[in-house]
Amino acid sequence: MYGTDWLALLLLLAIVMLLFLLFNAVMRKWLQVEKKKLFSYNHINEKHKKMDWTIRVVFLVVLLLGNFINVTTEPMEWFWFFETWFLLIVFIVVSETVRAVMEWKYAVNKKDYIFTISQLIFGVLLILTVIQTNFWGLI
Repeated sequence: MYGTDWLALLLLLAIVMLLFLLFNAVMRKWLQVEKKKLFSYNHINEKHKKMDWTIRVVFLVVLLLGNFINVTTEPMEWFWFFETWFLLIVFIVVSETVRAVMEWKYAVNKKDYIFTISQLIFGVLLILTVIQTNFWGLI
């Protein structure tokens, strides 16, 4: 990559992070939901903790197995659904959907699940627009 490519990538990451942070702040204020710690596990209860760790272990196994399968096959015969980017999106969608269901069933603030679902939808739409528009024409 050339120097301008790195700058464009950093600009893209900064824009995506800013949009996501602004969206979260507006939705938290609108729904009156507590701010959660960044990069923490925030499990609702023991059932959610077990389900979350099961999802993580299954994801890791599928990621390693899929990587092995794609590395050992011909480059033109790769399985797109074993690509890391796709598996990561699936992991996030499944994990956050489970979180939303657990919040809907067990959370003290019943608006938590709406916030989680709105975060998930916004994040997926943001990723899809970045991919579909060739990184908003930056790269």
